[in-house]
This record gives sequence, C-alpha cells and structure tokens, in this order.
Amino acid sequence: MARVDTILKLSLAAGALLAGAGVGYYFGVFLPGEAIRQTMAAADGRPTIVADRDAVLERAVKAEEQRKEASRQRYQSCLDGAELTYQGRWTAACRAQHARQQAAYEDCADDWFRSKKGCAREFPIQPEHGCALPTPIGNPIARARDTAKTQCLGEFQSGV
Repeated sequence: MARVDTILKLSLAAGALLAGAGVGYYFGVFLPGEAIRQTMAAADGRPTIVADRDAVLERAVKAEEQRKEASRQRYQSCLDGAELTYQGRWTAACRAQHARQQAAYEDCADDWFRSKKGCAREFPIQPEHGCALPTPIGNPIARARDTAKTQCLGEFQSGV
C-alpha cells in the first residue's frame, strides 16, 4: 500500500508538473508570440491605410487647387470681358463722335463764305480710335466697366 501511495503521489506530482508546464507554455510562449504576430499584421496593414488616407487627401488637395484655379480663370475671363466691352463701347463712342465732328467740319467747309482753316479751328476732328470723350459720354461707359468688374469680384468671392 505504501508503494501504491508513492506511485499515486508521483503520478499526481507528474500530472501537476505537466499541467503547469502546459499553462506556463501557453502564457509564457504562445500568447506573447501571438501578440507579436498580431502587432506585425496590424503594422503591415497600417501603412496601407495611411497610404490610402494620404492618397485620398492628396486627391482632395489637387481637386481643391483645380477648383481654385478654375475660379481664378473664370474671374480673369470675366475681367477681360468687362474690359473688352468697355473698349468696344469707348471705340464706338469715339467713332460716333468722329463722324459727328467730320460732318460738322464738312458742313462748315462747304460754306462759300468760310475758310477751311477757320472750320478746322471751329470744328476740330478727334481721331477715330483712342479719343478723349466728353464727361457725359465717357463717365457712364467707365461706370459700366467698374460695375461689371465689381460683379466679377462678387462672383469670384462667392465661388459661383
């Protein structure tokens, strides 16, 4: 019986030792290794996520830059249009003034009692392009240009 007790005690001790070794291996070797594998897997995935996020951010920045550039181009086109309209109206007014002055000079020059020099002094003819317009004619044209430019600026600032 003593021998059975010794064998039982040794068996229990060996079983406890094996169970302890299993638990020790699980907590001492397996779990830390698993944690390292998970960390490595997460680290491998992280650059992909960061790269994707950076690519999305870069595309958004490029899209915003393109939108701003398109807005600047629309603004510049609007300003150019206002300036061209102004120049066209100014030129048309100069031509009309030139035609009136030419007609007045010719009427004067057709008179037998007047000299051409006297008519030229009395009815000077300004050039057809780049003339100086009288204030009542030139100011509304300039105001229309300024109004158009202000409207361009308002559209640019509102982002339309």
